[in-house]
Amino acid sequence: MFTHEIERFLEEDIGYNDISCKLVPQRHVEAIIFTKENCTIAGIEVTTSFFDYLGINYSTEHSNGDRLSKGGIIFSISGSSLSILRAERLVLNFLGHLCGIATNTRRCVDIARQHSDVRIACTRKTTPGLRKYEKMAVIAGGGDPHRFNLSDTIMIKDNHVKMMGIEDSILSAKRMAGFTQKIEIEVESANDAIIAASAGADIIMLDNMGPMEVTDTVDMLMRSSIPEHVIIEVSGGINVDNLEDYAKTGVDVISMGSLIHQSQWIDVSLEIIE
Repeated sequence: MFTHEIERFLEEDIGYNDISCKLVPQRHVEAIIFTKENCTIAGIEVTTSFFDYLGINYSTEHSNGDRLSKGGIIFSISGSSLSILRAERLVLNFLGHLCGIATNTRRCVDIARQHSDVRIACTRKTTPGLRKYEKMAVIAGGGDPHRFNLSDTIMIKDNHVKMMGIEDSILSAKRMAGFTQKIEIEVESANDAIIAASAGADIIMLDNMGPMEVTDTVDMLMRSSIPEHVIIEVSGGINVDNLEDYAKTGVDVISMGSLIHQSQWIDVSLEIIE
């Protein structure tokens, strides 16, 4: 985390007349941060950035991606009472939010891997300003971050197709793309998927299709002898309840906005040790 980010978060939380953290006589204290429920850990580096900035000593036996049982200690810390009180809410907010995403992602990865080696990915449906942290939490849970921003991959979405058509969109993208950029296109039918593959798309996203339609489309693409490098992705309305059905369809990637926007925070707490 960059210094200006740490300072922005601290400024938002502390404000300009922090009396509550100054009530306690300043002294050296020790504390633990622990989870009140089973979870997958994420946000270790974010948390230690706050500790480093505020001069708080810390130790942990865990890395991002570790599974931790209820009551497990994430950090043992020590430092001035003022610094620890000021760090408390920011640290717990980041850990609770990011561990929630990692835990939800791990659950989805575990479900999918029972049926295939399909990759579980998130989307750009993220909290503005927190995207990189949320996507790193997906990685901690065993998922794929997909694109971090619009520049990573050329994504041709439904509105592009409405204005330009499938073939013209792909041909235009090919002319403008750098040699490292892949071209992905959203399609909503098997016929459009075949057209996109023939036009040279690298990734074909089957958007808002039910599991049966996805299976049929994958079969049609295989029979049409699409190039081996073409990746087949499915997205739209996929969550933990219907994930199993999509994992059986034969796609390479399942992208899920729900990895982030349907994740529940993990309950974590900081306790001073007397």
